[in-house]
Amino acid sequence: MKLTPLAAHTPEAVRAALAARGWDTQPAWFAATGMQALVVLLEEITEAEREALVRWGAKGGADVLTGEGWALVGAPASRLAPLARSDRLPPGLERLAPELGRFLASYVDPPRRWALGGGSALDLDHPVLIGIVNVTPDSFSDQAERLVADGCELLDVGGESTRPGSAPVPVDEEIGRVAPVIEQLVRRGLGPVSVDTRKAAVARAALAAGAAVVNDVSGLAFDVALAGVVGAAGAGMIVMHMRGTPDTMDSLAVYRHVAADVAAELGAAAARAEAGGVARERIVVDPGFGFAKTPEQNFRLLDELATVVGLGYPVAAREALRVAGATTSPN
Repeated sequence: MKLTPLAAHTPEAVRAALAARGWDTQPAWFAATGMQALVVLLEEITEAEREALVRWGAKGGADVLTGEGWALVGAPASRLAPLARSDRLPPGLERLAPELGRFLASYVDPPRRWALGGGSALDLDHPVLIGIVNVTPDSFSDQAERLVADGCELLDVGGESTRPGSAPVPVDEEIGRVAPVIEQLVRRGLGPVSVDTRKAAVARAALAAGAAVVNDVSGLAFDVALAGVVGAAGAGMIVMHMRGTPDTMDSLAVYRHVAADVAAELGAAAARAEAGGVARERIVVDPGFGFAKTPEQNFRLLDELATVVGLGYPVAAREALRVAGATTSPN
């Protein structure tokens, strides 16, 4: 007998083992995701729900750790799946099915395309590089051409720094910085282009100039009208996690559990985007490395990035300048 331990952190290991032994792509992928061990944190649960989870875990062989108002449940995805079906749900756990069902659906079938403005889209079956374009008049064209030549599929244009201590830029000045650059990039076929702004008026001008994406580092906390502008234009949107403003964010880097807290706040921001009219398939979330996070928290968040991926949206990692789907697709 020969024993080979497989990587446990990704279903790709099981999928590859099955494919090497003759399984077709789709069945191998679904079997692999079903075998993958998952851990979900449930909060704000009642005592009756907590007891029902303990009974279900004991009967089904799942690991359940609980405390007052919360539970940690660990089991293969295939074993968790019945909890997402109303016809197979144990009594007392009716509130669990919708949220767990949403998570498992996005886990098994992650986003494969990101819909942008103007009818364009980016495929997410590979990491998508985002190039940051400085808007100094004498350099942006050469920058953009180099970024595209280096493989960037989206160019991000910003006219206001969000580094700690940076001064706010008036709306008219910010528009004057970004709109002409976006217009020229699009005219030269160097798009699609995104605009990095927190302001609805700037986003409106940028979209009129040809931008296909709005990248909001404030997570829709700065300007409540921004989501409506993006939704009305049918553009893509990146919603980043940040607390406070560039002047105050460092003092707000206090978390009970950084990955879970960031995921919860990002989920709320994405919900605001959807409520403002931005379609779910047009939203990407960004955990905001370096924004309202200490270096230690950045590393912890990176290590637990799957918690953010579990929201079901594509994830942009600003440090690596990549956008990737929830997992690698089987195709």
